[in-house]
Amino acid sequence: MLRDTPPFRADHVGSLLRPPDLLQARDDHAAGAISAAELRAAEDHAIEEVVALQHEAGLRSATDGEFRRASWHMDFIYALEGISRAEDSLTVHFKNASGEIDFTPAALRVDGEIGLSEPVFGDDFAFLRDHVPEGVTPKLSIPSPSMVHYRGGAAAVDTGVYPDLDGFWADLTAAYREQVRRVHALGCTYLQLDDTSLAYLNDPDQRRAMTDRGEDAEHLHEAYIRHLNEALAGRPEGLTVTTHMCRGNFRDSWVAEGGYDFVAEALFNELTVDGFFLEYDDERSGGFEPLRHVPDDKLVVLGLVTTKRGELESKDALRARLDEAARFVDLDQVCISPQCGFSSTVEGNSLSVDQQKAKLALLVELADEVWG
Repeated sequence: MLRDTPPFRADHVGSLLRPPDLLQARDDHAAGAISAAELRAAEDHAIEEVVALQHEAGLRSATDGEFRRASWHMDFIYALEGISRAEDSLTVHFKNASGEIDFTPAALRVDGEIGLSEPVFGDDFAFLRDHVPEGVTPKLSIPSPSMVHYRGGAAAVDTGVYPDLDGFWADLTAAYREQVRRVHALGCTYLQLDDTSLAYLNDPDQRRAMTDRGEDAEHLHEAYIRHLNEALAGRPEGLTVTTHMCRGNFRDSWVAEGGYDFVAEALFNELTVDGFFLEYDDERSGGFEPLRHVPDDKLVVLGLVTTKRGELESKDALRARLDEAARFVDLDQVCISPQCGFSSTVEGNSLSVDQQKAKLALLVELADEVWG
């Protein structure tokens, strides 16, 4: 049967393609040609239109497309007290069908005590809340706390502020608990924590990189799960929390490969979220066998539709994939979505807005046929 609470049978990760007018407004603001208020007005208009697109596609949830952000995670992380942009930049090697592409996001530095005095994206969520149609649930997506550590590790933490990482994690998870409390007070009933680390660590190459950095790579996912649970401790009643595990998403490219086997047992049984958004659009994600670890009280949202190519998937092929997954998890515990966001950074993937909408509508149509 269809679901009246999130995650919904047809859902999506959150980020959506930025329209050209909004990209131009961002460029104009950066160049000093328009004011912050004018940029905000352009964002408001674009968000109203993308909320309508989601509703027209038949979705029961809506995000603001992350239209006010440059990236899915760093805007949030830099808004936390005690964290600043580092002068150096990271180089992340993404892969695609044609080869490789490098992404160089700004690095971070923990140079003060981490805290939160006002909700990050609070005004943004309030605008979304006030502009969704009746019956549509506004959804807020933020990065998982593990992303603060995975980006730089202990080397990014000033030892004069935190002589050991226990204090760092205590303050970071406390800031997240306050964020959760405050956005719920604003009316948020659907919160998603985006996490690449828990997917990356399935990849032996990523675990080797973490070992080279001095991490206990064989158990790092367990530490991240524990800290994420600390961040969600005492969460308000009536708040659904999901997590999305991404292997990288930048201009049709990815970073990590491999199935969920390495993290599955601890992930599904220990992480105190209500549902898991999982990438399953191609062989990079491995098989459905890890879903056998999903307990009866958790939901999985299978990302069967890719956001990295514009071609529309075959409904019959998607239905066959659901039948395959049903060998390992009850279909009543399953929802479907795109495998990732359509535009995790402002650049976006190389498909059109019409193709984006067609993929969302296809998921809604398939969900109606399977669970309706």
